[in-house]
Amino acid sequence: MPRLRDADTPPAVTAGPIPKHAQLRAILLSDIGTTWPAHSAIPSERELSTRHGVSRATVREALRQLIEEQKLYTVQGKGTFVAGERVQSQLHLASFTEDMRRRGMVATTLVRRAERADPPLDVRAALGLDDGEKAWSIERLRLANGIPMALEIGWYSPRLAEDLGEQDLGTSLYGLLAERYGVRIDAAEQTVWTEAVEDAVATALAVPPGSPVLVFRRTSRAGGRAVEHVTSWYRGDRYQVHMALAGG
Repeated sequence: MPRLRDADTPPAVTAGPIPKHAQLRAILLSDIGTTWPAHSAIPSERELSTRHGVSRATVREALRQLIEEQKLYTVQGKGTFVAGERVQSQLHLASFTEDMRRRGMVATTLVRRAERADPPLDVRAALGLDDGEKAWSIERLRLANGIPMALEIGWYSPRLAEDLGEQDLGTSLYGLLAERYGVRIDAAEQTVWTEAVEDAVATALAVPPGSPVLVFRRTSRAGGRAVEHVTSWYRGDRYQVHMALAGG
């Protein structure tokens, strides 16, 4: 009678027609989302090499493929982590709530701060405010299906929404602006870049310090009037942007 493999014994990588790195990739892939939940650290190259009886080069190649496939991601100086499911977004003008709803996800918002404050010079210029004029500073954590997706720090012109910070900011802010103030966002300029997130932002997004994020900085307008200047940090392991390009 053949001997059954012990449950604690890892699957074997054997010599044969299938390259060892391909066998190991399949084994590691089966651990992703089961043995290793999303955003957990996986064992080191040395540990994987010992566990599966293969060379470090074989481990490195298997991990490289899984990183390219966006199943894993690395954080400099921290290690390799399991990637979560990504939400894909079209580049279009819509609120976060609408964006998530279209993808069958439930959007929720935690309001971390809402106050009248002196805006920095770049915000003052973007919103067309006078010297000494205060603006609404609103910080919100956006979640999709209960998982942190983005941290937003926005500035809003009090000229168009005088008591904005006193309203319920836990729903669509664009919807609130339209329904209460008659301010309908119809245009925006946006810049996007990537950076490694640290400290408070990493804690808010529930990711290890040094994790990659997508940063969006946008100035939104309604009828040509500047309404919003907001910076958003989106988790790089949970969010991606789709762009449709046409030849001119």
